[in-house]
Amino acid sequence: MWSVLWAAVRSKAPYVTFPVAFVVGLVGYHLERCLRGDPPPAAEEEKSISEQREDRKLQEIAGKDLTKVVSLKDKLEFAPRAVLNRNRPEKS
Repeated sequence: MWSVLWAAVRSKAPYVTFPVAFVVGLVGYHLERCLRGDPPPAAEEEKSISEQREDRKLQEIAGKDLTKVVSLKDKLEFAPRAVLNRNRPEKS
């Protein structure tokens, strides 16, 4: 008799477990929402990280004259110092 009972419980377990898990999850969700309070302001109004970065870069270059650049002849460093600085004479 016990084997028949356990077989029935085993076969009907998903039908019993899902509603129990659903109720536990629903209660936990609402309990956490009550404990935390109101949600933060809408995330739709916030800018993404890439948009914030682009805005910051635009603000940095807003007052600069982008036509004045260092000449490539004057630019001696074309590789990291640790690699090619051993045999190069120091620029005066």
